[in-house]
Amino acid sequence: PAPAVSAASIAVSCISAAHPKLAARMATGIRAALRGRLSTVALRVEDRSKQLTCSLNTRMHFDSASVVKVIILGTLLRMTETQHRHLTKHEVALATAMITESDNDAASALWAEVGHGRLQYFLGRAKMTETQLGPGGYWGLTLITAHDEALLLNLLMYPNTVLTPASRAFALNLMARVIPSQRWGVPAGAPADLTVHVKNGWLPLATHGWRIHSIGCFTGHHRGYSIVVLTEDNPTMQYGINTIQAAAEVIHRQLNPAGTATIAPAQPAPSWGRPDERIPATLGGQ
Repeated sequence: PAPAVSAASIAVSCISAAHPKLAARMATGIRAALRGRLSTVALRVEDRSKQLTCSLNTRMHFDSASVVKVIILGTLLRMTETQHRHLTKHEVALATAMITESDNDAASALWAEVGHGRLQYFLGRAKMTETQLGPGGYWGLTLITAHDEALLLNLLMYPNTVLTPASRAFALNLMARVIPSQRWGVPAGAPADLTVHVKNGWLPLATHGWRIHSIGCFTGHHRGYSIVVLTEDNPTMQYGINTIQAAAEVIHRQLNPAGTATIAPAQPAPSWGRPDERIPATLGGQ
């Protein structure tokens, strides 16, 4: 396992010209939450209403695991827009299973349908230049960064020229309907009056242990913000989830000081501890 990280070595940067004290409290809180953890962590927080951003290792690459499924969905939606058509019933069914249940067969089918060229085109339009698609059918080995994942969430949250309002609404709706056993991670500590849109990924490999990732955006009346936390070097899936949820609780608490009812950290589920991908046997950790 990686050595435990001291607070002094956690280079979290939080910036807000409008709310500098909030930014300082946020950075201090995140450092404290990550102190002593074995996990290697990349993090990105964006709240436009407070003109606030937080960053940690945002350019570091991680194997994507299932968070890449949001990229697959974005590519599918962009493809249908350029073809001037609606999703077919079959595509809706595959997209729904892929996001709400993290269904791997559905992801593989859509990865093959849209193809490498369209996936790369979507990344280019989204300015996600740091993302490197996985080889062949191994979508879970796509290399991602917290920087690019934050760009992806921005595409879903705000008007842009890549995805239409209808496409954005469809994607956000699916991410709001993720099954309970997969709603761990960045939702921990979120105010109950915000809608949670989340996608997680979990994957053990022989090097750097469990990759545990959680990306999400939180929307309400005239308000929205996003959180990306990517981790590796986790000895177990539960350990990585705990790392993410510790940071998420700090972030939500600082962004919502008047909030009362909040979403509790997720409890272990039977599915935890099993990888959510099929990967080459030579790379498997357990």
